[in-house]
Amino acid sequence: MFDIRVRLGEVYRLSATDRYHPEDGPTALRVTGVRLVTNRPESHSWVWLEGFKVLPGGKLGAQVQVLVRASALSPLAVQP
Repeated sequence: MFDIRVRLGEVYRLSATDRYHPEDGPTALRVTGVRLVTNRPESHSWVWLEGFKVLPGGKLGAQVQVLVRASALSPLAVQP
């Protein structure tokens, strides 16, 4: 159903279109937790990422939860 690989502690740069609330804009997130959302059809696969926003200069900002398309986290989409 899901083919994602998320490394805890890594920084993921998420585009606005990959987020459930795209009006919040793109964000960089240092991931501290992951939760799958399984109560939706497979074509609407979403993943909750928990972590800290990464601010300009690399400082950590607020702790947030971001609902992200699972397809944005496919093995091909994750950059080393």
